[in-house]
Amino acid sequence: MRVFRTCALAAAIGLLGHSASLAQTSSLWNNKQCAVVLTYDDAIDVDLDNAIPALDSLKLRGTFYLIGSSPVVAKRLPEWRRAAQRGHELGNHALMHPCDGSLPGRTFVTPDNDLSKYTVSRAVSEIRANNVLLNAIDGKTARTFAYPCGDLQIGGVKFYDQLQNDFVAARGVMGGLQTAAQVDLTNIDSYMINGQSGDYLIDLVKQAQQSHTLVVFLFHGVGGGHGLNVDLKAHRQLLRYLKAHEKDIWVAPMVEVAEKIKSAQASSAAGKAKG
Repeated sequence: MRVFRTCALAAAIGLLGHSASLAQTSSLWNNKQCAVVLTYDDAIDVDLDNAIPALDSLKLRGTFYLIGSSPVVAKRLPEWRRAAQRGHELGNHALMHPCDGSLPGRTFVTPDNDLSKYTVSRAVSEIRANNVLLNAIDGKTARTFAYPCGDLQIGGVKFYDQLQNDFVAARGVMGGLQTAAQVDLTNIDSYMINGQSGDYLIDLVKQAQQSHTLVVFLFHGVGGGHGLNVDLKAHRQLLRYLKAHEKDIWVAPMVEVAEKIKSAQASSAAGKAKG
């Protein structure tokens, strides 16, 4: 009987701990099951023509990672400003979108934009210059960064280490669902979407709901406009699912979700230090 009571007590304590953990996670995700971040890279016409109108029609907000030198930024600047005013984040995707041309499959990289030929100081300076441009568009200082091509290093040096005070967080390109404690704010996981179905996109969200985690989508073309593309129908299916389940799913720009995670991680670290 004593063994039974001991086992029952241990099980009860385990359940209480699990419930407390879930409650803490739900609180972090604005008292919802999970968090979803919709990100769109490269500042292309379809962002303004397809993606933003689709999001606005359902009152959802996303993060648009802008390349400062993109002609679509210069030609359509008032539209980007209006998007920011409606709550979309204008994230930093570098001034020139440099990628490491020394890696396999990088024949598209031009000599002028070859990250492997950059110095760290040049990369940092260009990224900061893009922040100045973005601030001139939206008037905001808090934003996130997305690594062009997912490249983190120059000559073995992580250039973002010098930029951590300039951003709330940085988004990478490796897929994965993560709890707040697992998130690396210097390289947040994301699922790069290229041709997957609406059912696939929705299934990722359902997995996040079940595991109470963060899922980040990385889009380029939406209904065309880029070599990496999601079909308009698939994109619309995802947005409709998110809207239909908004009581259970927190959909927000990366900067807002990252700020929440950053605060939670800082609190956890402070608690452990006191302990």
